[in-house]
Amino acid sequence: MSLRKGWILIVLLGVAALMASTSSRVDAQGAGTGKEKGSGSPGPAADEKKERVADSTPVYRPPLRGSPGGRVGGGTRGVSLAAPVSLSVLVPDHVGLTLQTQPHLYWFISRKTTHTIEFTISEKDAVKPVLEVRLKPLEKEGFQCIRLADHGVQLRRNVPYKWFVAVVTDPGHRSRDILSGGMIEVVSPSADLSAKLNQTSKARQAFVLAEEGIWYDALAGVSDRIDASPKDLSLRKQRAALLDQVGLNEAAEFDLKEARSAQ
Repeated sequence: MSLRKGWILIVLLGVAALMASTSSRVDAQGAGTGKEKGSGSPGPAADEKKERVADSTPVYRPPLRGSPGGRVGGGTRGVSLAAPVSLSVLVPDHVGLTLQTQPHLYWFISRKTTHTIEFTISEKDAVKPVLEVRLKPLEKEGFQCIRLADHGVQLRRNVPYKWFVAVVTDPGHRSRDILSGGMIEVVSPSADLSAKLNQTSKARQAFVLAEEGIWYDALAGVSDRIDASPKDLSLRKQRAALLDQVGLNEAAEFDLKEARSAQ
C-alpha cells in the first residue's frame, strides 16, 4: 500500500480521536505544577518543599491560548505481536507550543521493532500532509526524535499542525497500525520571554520555557543535554518530571531506569 493511501487511513483512524480528546489531564498537570486543591492553604514546610522541587525540575504550565486538541495514545490495536508494544508521541494532551519553525518532535516506543514506521505531519484541517515519510529502522527501543530540518520542512507560525507516528504491522490491513499522534503550533516569543531567555543560562532555559508553556522547546532543551551527558541522572529526572506532568508515565519511568542502568 502506498504512503499516500496509508496517510489517508492514518487520518481516518487518528484525527477524530485527536480532536475529540479533551484536556482531561489539566487537573493532573495543575497538581504537577504545585496548584493545590481544596480550600486549605499549605504550611511553610510544604511551600519550602515545593520551592526545592521547582528549583531542581522544570515545571510545565500549560498555555491559556491555542486551539483544543489532544493526544492519540498508541497500542497494539488487537494485533498479535511477539510482545506488546507501547507507542506514544511525547506531547501534552492539548496543542503544544514551540518557538521553532523546524522543531524536534519526540516519541517513545517500548520495544524495538522491525516493522515499517511512518511519520506524517499536516496542517490541522488539511487533507494533504506537509510531510509523509518512512523512518529509518530503529536501533533500539525508548526515545526517538524526528528533526524537521532533516526533511527540509518548516512550519508556519500560528497554524496548528497534527502529526502522527505509525508502526505498520500489516501493510495490507492499515487498520492494524499502532498509531500515536499529537498537535503542535509555532508561536512568536513575547518580549518578556525573549528577555528571560537572554538572561538565563543554557542549562536553565528549559525551566523558563516550561514555565511559559513552550512544551516542545523545553523537552528538546533537556533532551539535548541528555544526549550530551546520557549518564547524568539529574537530567533524566528533569525530563521524567516533564513527562509525568502531562501523563506520559511509562516514558518517564523508562527514562529513569535507563539512567540507573547506565551508572
